Amino acid sequence: MALMSTLDQLTSDLTTAMKARDTERTGVLRQIIGAVRFEAKAGTVEKDLSDDEVLRILAREVKKRRDSAQIYTDAGAPERAATETAEADLIETYLPAQLSDDELQALVTAVVADVGATSVRDMGAVMKEATARAGASADGKKLSTLVRAALS
Repeated sequence: MALMSTLDQLTSDLTTAMKARDTERTGVLRQIIGAVRFEAKAGTVEKDLSDDEVLRILAREVKKRRDSAQIYTDAGAPERAATETAEADLIETYLPAQLSDDELQALVTAVVADVGATSVRDMGAVMKEATARAGASADGKKLSTLVRAALS
């Protein structure tokens, strides 16, 4: 049996949540499926998104919700912040496990050696290769910080 794509898994989980009358889960799944479909239809021609592209969209949705939760917390609206955090946590269940700090550091060290980077000027090439190797299992901001530290 072939593995389900992430979008197929989301759609299947939406059906299950609807049958179980789980309104919160249904709402979040509809939002992220909508974001994926919107991205697929962006441009002049509708395209099929790869699993990596879908995971990138999900990571972006998690980041949006975490940022919103922080804004709500700063504005004194803890209920809304809790809702946004819960939505982000739900979406994160569809993302691959994040690399630990030690694993990220080892990845950055290996990429710097493979690329032959010697200064911050080589950061673009290192980031391109590190992002390709890590995929959706690494936060870009954290990766960028580690690369900059390794090259300075």
